[in-house]
Amino acid sequence: MRCDLHIHSTASDGAYSPSQLVKMALAKGLGAISLTDHDSTEGIDPALQAAQGTPLEVIPGVEISAEVGSQEAHILGYYIDHHYEPLQERLRAIRDFRRHRAWKMIERLKDLGMPLSRKRVAEIAGEGSMGRPHIARAMMEKGYVSSTSEAFVNYIGRNGPAYVSRYKITPLEATQMILEAGGLPVLAHPLEVLGLLPELACAGLVGLEAYYGQYSPEQSQDLARWAKKYGLIATGGSDFHGPGILETPALGEVSIPEDVVPRLQALKRSRA
Repeated sequence: MRCDLHIHSTASDGAYSPSQLVKMALAKGLGAISLTDHDSTEGIDPALQAAQGTPLEVIPGVEISAEVGSQEAHILGYYIDHHYEPLQERLRAIRDFRRHRAWKMIERLKDLGMPLSRKRVAEIAGEGSMGRPHIARAMMEKGYVSSTSEAFVNYIGRNGPAYVSRYKITPLEATQMILEAGGLPVLAHPLEVLGLLPELACAGLVGLEAYYGQYSPEQSQDLARWAKKYGLIATGGSDFHGPGILETPALGEVSIPEDVVPRLQALKRSRA
């Protein structure tokens, strides 16, 4: 089964709506996708509705942003109950903080001689979970940077002068949030945070995103070995956001083993 288990829509910082992503996935002949918006599940129901009556499986997902020390880590959740209220309550708090964080970054950029309109950043974000890619796009519009990558590297990335720390949630807490919502937690783009594996595997992590849009075949093979060592499923995805947002492969263009979705399905059934 060809799949892409890491994609973003307009419900967070993607360029395409959930229904557009479903149409794109069908056109590419994918068997399954997971909508994994940042700290939001608002796009899942529209995606499920768009896929009704088609051969495409839409796996309800989410990507929760976390920190531990000076490291940033992201936990993907698959097959979550996206209507589970305790999960939604926590995600709303994270999204509210995202907005306040964006305003603080805009203030810092103004102090650096790069004023941005709050209104324009909000327009770019739309109904989505506001994040740094929206600020980066506003910076491009103003001509302050030539690409979103430049905005991150020079200004709003972790070591940039306009960076503001994110909502304080640990990878362990994010893993627990997903488990409590009936989901399967997976460590996203894990190359820089492999030291977290022992603790997270003991806490209920079930997968490791080995096949990722920005990883070489050699890196993916190495990560697949790490997954096997800890008894995890080696998952994968493109981290597709759409043109002009993040430089990633196109939807469905990351080669992922065909048994990944069946293994996730079987694990989910075993916990039902």
